[in-house]
Order: sequence, then structure tokens, then C-alpha cells
Amino acid sequence: MPIRIAGAVSVSALMLLTVGCAGPGAGKAKPGASEAVTPTKPLPMKAVPRPATWTDSHDKAHQLRITPTRLARGSDSDLAHIQLDDDLKGMVPYYLTFSYTNTGKKTVSEVDPARNFSVNGADGQAAEQVSLFQSNPMATGSGLPPECRESGASELAAGATAAICRIFMLPKDQRPATVSYKDDGGDTLIWQVGGGKGGASAGVLPAGRPADGITEDSRSRPVPLLITPKGVRAGSLADLSRFDLDADEKKLIPYYVTMQYRNSGKYDLLPSMSDGVTLRTRGGQTVQKLTLIDIGGPGVGQCPDAVPDEMVKPGGTVTECSIHLLPKGDAPAAVVFTGEGEGAKQVTWRASVDDDK
Repeated sequence: MPIRIAGAVSVSALMLLTVGCAGPGAGKAKPGASEAVTPTKPLPMKAVPRPATWTDSHDKAHQLRITPTRLARGSDSDLAHIQLDDDLKGMVPYYLTFSYTNTGKKTVSEVDPARNFSVNGADGQAAEQVSLFQSNPMATGSGLPPECRESGASELAAGATAAICRIFMLPKDQRPATVSYKDDGGDTLIWQVGGGKGGASAGVLPAGRPADGITEDSRSRPVPLLITPKGVRAGSLADLSRFDLDADEKKLIPYYVTMQYRNSGKYDLLPSMSDGVTLRTRGGQTVQKLTLIDIGGPGVGQCPDAVPDEMVKPGGTVTECSIHLLPKGDAPAAVVFTGEGEGAKQVTWRASVDDDK
């Protein structure tokens, strides 16, 4: 049956399609599946090899060389023989083929770098990864391209290379902008697709455009807002030297997201709207606001919590800044505000580190 796996980079869909798997809602091949193969359309992408780290189930790190060699657009009819989850229906499959080489000195067992890969739109929205059990001939011997019908090698001798194909699902109104690999060493490796300018999903606003949103006051009453993104800029870990960051956080780069909020309602607001801000990255990650404990302290001068630091009266405005930690090699793609209360919605803007105002 369909199982979803929440990855560190994105939420992926793993469709387990085995013979005899017929429980309620189970993903399975439909009777009379076609053997026809729909021609795929390769997208421009430079196949640049990169050194990478992959960690096995015993938390042992292995050195690989990975190369995305081909990304091709399929047809939404390619998976017509498979019962997909409702939220995947109508999406377009993209087929990513990549090779991986064991650059270490020992044989690596159960090697599986596929889950570290992501295909992403220009707004940082990661595609849903779909995997099919190779044991089901009805699932694999169908409309999929030949390279996606075989499983890669799970054991690699020193110096050996294997290749594998994975399926990624994107909405019809979105095109891939990047292929990324979340390196277990901490960095994000990114390859541009078609110049990295793939189309964003419908409803994504240009950077800096004012938009309406909704939040709640301290008594859970809805308050309308006018929200204006003011800038996204890179900071330095030295800016956070007063705070106790853990070892993993010290490997990351802070980005500062500045937003202006106008209280368009009739109730006072505590300046805490930045709690609803997230940052999507070119590598397909969604990064929450970093919470720093600084009771009575000066805060982070480069990214003040709220200016002015007081209740926001009806008709008043406040500028807030939130800190988001990104891996090296990654960069902001979109800013997202998620409102609170009845009628609240999510608002998304394209991000640019050159947006400073």
C-alpha cells in the first residue's frame, strides 16, 4: 500500500507495488496495463560529477562520486496503470537518471543514494519522489522508459559504478529548475536544469509584491494583514556568536528574511507574525525560523525581531526579521507566510538575495 516518507529535504511518495498487495487503498497495477512506452523529452542539464557523502544504516559515511546524467519529462499517461494517491493524480512524471561510483577503498553494501536526490521547481517546491518495487512486472513492464525499469546495484566494489533512474512528480504548471543532492556531509549539491529558471507553481508572487494575509490576536480573533517582503540577505555565523548553536547549526549559513506587516484589522497585535515565515530553498528544503533565547538581550543587530518593538495598533505597521539556517551550496528560492485563524491562507513570494531595500 502507499507509504509516505518524510525526508529531510522534502516529502517523498514511495509507492510499494508488489504482487498480492491488495489491501484497502493499496497502490497496484490496473488490469490490462499497456506495454507502450511514451517517448520522454530530455531537459538541458550539464552532467557534472560531484564528490558526495552517503551514510549507511549503521551511520557509517561512504565517499561516492555522483552524476545526474539525464532528466526527462514524461507523460501524465505513463503511470495510468498505477493507482496513485489522489494528490499525485494529474501530475507529470520526470525521470532522473544518475550514476554513482564508490570512490572509497572498500566495498559498500546496501548503497542507496536515491533518497538524497530531489527535483525542484523555481519556487523551491520539491517534487514527490515515486518508487516502484521491481518485483511487480505489471508495474515495471509497462509505460515507463526502459532505464526506470531496472534497480541499481546495492553493492559496489571500490571503484565500481552503477546507474539508476527515479521518478519525480510535479504539477503541470511547474517545471524543474534544479536537481539537488542532500549530502550527508552537510552541504547541498545543486545542478541547474535549463538555466535554473523553471516555472514556479501558480500563485507564486514576485519578490516584494504586497499581499493580503490573516493572523490572530491574543484572543484568537482574526486580524487581516497587508504583508510586504522587504528583503532576503545572507548573514554570517559571527552574527550569532552570542548564542549557543549546536555542532550541526555551526555548519550552516544564516539568511535574514525581512517582512513588513500592516494591521488592517481592528484589534491590537503582538509583533510575532514572523513565526509564520518559512524559507524554501533551491535545493527543495523548507527551512523554519531559528528560535534564539535572548531574554532582555540585544538580539541580533543584523536581524532585529521587531521595529518598532511594541503592540501593532490598527492601521499601524511593524517590520520583523527572521533567521533561517541553510546548508552550504544552497540558496533561497521562495518566502512563504502561513497565516493563522479562520480564513487564513499561505502566501508565497519568489526570493532573491538581491532584494535588500
